[in-house]
Amino acid sequence: MSNHDETASDPGAVDGVVAPTPAAARAFVAEGVDRGDLVTVFGRCTVDYDGRASSELGPGDRLVVCKPDGTTLVHTDEGHQPVNWQPPGCTQEARVTDGAFELYSRRETPAEELTVRFERVDRATRYDVTDEQDLALSGTEEDLRERILADPALVESGFEPLATERETPAGAVDIFGEDEMGRRVVVELKRRRVGPDAVGQLTRYVEALRRDLHADAEVRGVLVAPSVTDRARELLAEEGHEFVSLAPAED
Repeated sequence: MSNHDETASDPGAVDGVVAPTPAAARAFVAEGVDRGDLVTVFGRCTVDYDGRASSELGPGDRLVVCKPDGTTLVHTDEGHQPVNWQPPGCTQEARVTDGAFELYSRRETPAEELTVRFERVDRATRYDVTDEQDLALSGTEEDLRERILADPALVESGFEPLATERETPAGAVDIFGEDEMGRRVVVELKRRRVGPDAVGQLTRYVEALRRDLHADAEVRGVLVAPSVTDRARELLAEEGHEFVSLAPAED
């Protein structure tokens, strides 16, 4: 059994569960990782590392932090350094193995794996974090839009913007244009790492435009953001959309 303790939709808000079951913990953490939240899990766990060396930590109460850039940190009640960690760029996975909730992190080069297996989860939280860089004027989606309007080739060669904030029954499209073959293109802009929610938003825009335009019109979807989660990349492929890695210009 699990209980939600706080929920909010504003940036920086916290959403948490107390004493979740292994299945509930997996679902909660997986959703947070997929959408690019900062996720923390506190409880009694063991820690196994396999890579350039191997190490094991027996049962103990620990705090695990999963950051949107792929960083994973395991903290105890002593010191400021984590007892185990994985660097940015790693793949994070929440799973249930033999009835226990696990946080798993994999690094490709060099090959390293970190597995945190929880005997008990006391609390898990998700934070939609906005930092000072996100708040800077140069870090806005408007700045990203201006970059593309000034240089449409940032999306792809031959792309021609036709309108911004084009209204559809599903909402306003950030940039609407045509590719070099005359196909319509929906460009959705995000200023930070994104997850499945952004893919769903782009899909709704594409489908709405397909209904609005004549039956044989081909509409493509392009998601533009600094980075996407692994699950979002999978969904983009499933929906036939494309991803362009681009961040707002810095001062």
